[in-house]
Amino acid sequence: MGFPNDESFRMILFTLLLLIFCGTLCGNLVIITLVSTSRALRTPMYFFLTQVSISDVILITAIVPNTLRVLLTGVRLMPFPCCIAQYLSFSFSLCSECLLLTVMSFDRYSAICNPLRYSSLMDFKACVALATLSWSLTLSVICMKIINVSLLHFCGPNIIHHFFCDLYPLLELSCSDTSIFQLQITIVIATLVILPLILIITSYILIISSILKIKSLNRRRKVFSTCSSHLTVVCIFYGTLSGIYILPNKGKAFTMSTAFSLFYTVVTPLLNPIVYSLRNKELIKAFHMSLKRLAC
Repeated sequence: MGFPNDESFRMILFTLLLLIFCGTLCGNLVIITLVSTSRALRTPMYFFLTQVSISDVILITAIVPNTLRVLLTGVRLMPFPCCIAQYLSFSFSLCSECLLLTVMSFDRYSAICNPLRYSSLMDFKACVALATLSWSLTLSVICMKIINVSLLHFCGPNIIHHFFCDLYPLLELSCSDTSIFQLQITIVIATLVILPLILIITSYILIISSILKIKSLNRRRKVFSTCSSHLTVVCIFYGTLSGIYILPNKGKAFTMSTAFSLFYTVVTPLLNPIVYSLRNKELIKAFHMSLKRLAC
């Protein structure tokens, strides 16, 4: 029940979401393909970029198709197992992206603050190990959530005042005591959302202090440009994420909280490949080379 029941509004939103969904899938799949096939892009930064793209594809695929169905048909019913699966997929993408963005900030810190040791610190084995650790930690959290959700009882209302099955709207429908579950969620958020943010901020404080020591202004700009895309994505990601969980998510109207959630789950996965591609000459060059190979 997250959207108004106005038919014209639903059709406009359906068209917009369909275009964004197709653009997001194409953008992220292009990045994954380019990094996988181009030797020039086989660096730690682009390796982790493909991991973030995978996370974005999981996120938008979990949310948008069902939203499109609701907007097109007007049928707002969703089976309970599908609702839980959607929530777990959303959580999986959320936690994995937090960890992957943290790993990317460590990569940028190593490249700028420890350039002589960068090749040994961030070799292929280290990159695979960090990515595997990020996905493994996320998967362990999801397994814990599966156990916790399976212990909840739902015996009352079945109306979710949101456009997808998020955590707090689900807990509002449960007849069980959710205090322990909410405590566990608080610990998870502190560990996998807030702590990574602190590590990212710390990394960029050290990066900026290192950049300020460079005497040449042109070299400063060049060095900072290598991490500007990542910093932009972090600001967008955590900015919208804080908007989701700070603002209340109650009521049937198209609230500001719903708008923030829509921006995070739909627009952010589209912006990530755009942000990384616009000012990235290597990625653009690899894309042009791929087009030439296809033309031949």
